[in-house]
Amino acid sequence: MHIMEGFLPLQWCIFWFALSLPAVAYGVYRMNRMIKENREILPLLGVSGAFIFVLSSLKLPSVTGSCSHPTGTGMGAIIFGPWITSVMATIVLIYQAIFLAHGGLTTLGANTFSMGVAGPIVAVLIYKVAMKSRLNLYIAVFLAATLADWATYVVTSLQPDLPMI
Repeated sequence: MHIMEGFLPLQWCIFWFALSLPAVAYGVYRMNRMIKENREILPLLGVSGAFIFVLSSLKLPSVTGSCSHPTGTGMGAIIFGPWITSVMATIVLIYQAIFLAHGGLTTLGANTFSMGVAGPIVAVLIYKVAMKSRLNLYIAVFLAATLADWATYVVTSLQPDLPMI
């Protein structure tokens, strides 16, 4: 799921970092505002970040010999919205790059965009549509979490194949 260290050319690393930075910066702003309004939310933020870390550390073999894993960002996005989830995903990706060799620091922008921006946005959109359609809550959450992961996988698969600028 993560793009490994050194896989993307420098100009693409810079591009994805620049694309992800506004979402994460806005997420930091929203998170700080939310914490100032309600400090009791901190444990839920911590548990949500830990959930994302644990889920996205599990490897599931795929048929091509590579592996994939759930991200957990869909659940975070349902609870906190996509922008705060982008901050949690970025923190998780930094820890995974340093301690687990999942992804990398040069590809942090690309991995943040796929896992921390695209996936959570899809999750929130799917969840809102499902709830407006009066679907069962469990089905809405399942669809949002699943399709958020799929969106993350699709974006990740397309990032290295984009033509050079």
